[in-house]
Amino acid sequence: MAKTLRTSGDYTIRAGAGTAGTNQIDFDSKTVRVRGDLIVDGDQTIVNTATLSVEDTFVELARNNSGASLDAGIYVNRGTAGNNSVFYWDESEDAFKAATTTDGAGVSPLTSATLANVRVAEPADNSDAATKNYVDTELSAVTSLDLSIVGDDSSAVVLQSGDTLKIAGGSNINTAVSEPDTATINLNNDLINITSITSDSSNSNLTLTANGTGSVTINNILTFSSNASTPTAGSITKVYSKTVGGGGTGVFFVNSTVDSGTEGELISKKKARAYAIALG
Repeated sequence: MAKTLRTSGDYTIRAGAGTAGTNQIDFDSKTVRVRGDLIVDGDQTIVNTATLSVEDTFVELARNNSGASLDAGIYVNRGTAGNNSVFYWDESEDAFKAATTTDGAGVSPLTSATLANVRVAEPADNSDAATKNYVDTELSAVTSLDLSIVGDDSSAVVLQSGDTLKIAGGSNINTAVSEPDTATINLNNDLINITSITSDSSNSNLTLTANGTGSVTINNILTFSSNASTPTAGSITKVYSKTVGGGGTGVFFVNSTVDSGTEGELISKKKARAYAIALG
């Protein structure tokens, strides 16, 4: 006999004492239907059924997550077969992963995750994941691979299967190749066609050093740009240009061990002759 119980307000059933009850309530029927929203407040929801059928188009996990560190996904209990498996979103790497884990189903973020294989069908679209078989097949079908190389002058050459790439050194560069797959590029001893050498660090020195007892030789004109001030004297002689003074050359030098570091000007031939006449 069908029976309907209707109340004008809330209706509460408790089994046992206390706010939440202490005993169990069993519904023993073929079907239990809730016509409305079902809210379960507790620590665990257990479904002992052979099949779980959900009409919703999306299933939301980690519903009350308000942080940025929880992992979430599907947890599979493998029994005695081995470590349990998960297909989950790894929040620390912004990626989906398939893995095995020794963590329990309530642990998030995961502290143990060993990546597992994922098998997919052969790709049919450019956005499909590729299988190893597909990649191997595609690579084995490649009979030639064209490589275009463009030089500084915008001229280009195309390397095809069987062609050799030659690395030419030129007048200032020496090149050599060796196994395994190594190309070495060295500057030759003599540099030519160089119009400018600039130090790459601010206010740093540019040092030219000859080998052994050799010297730095300048075969042509050595030009000094005019200095606005006198450099600081050091234990080495510094030669520089300033406004022409009594020496008549405008070429000065300074050395901390010469004349107590006071700068001096090289004297021109004309000035030297005049001084000689004046001094008798």
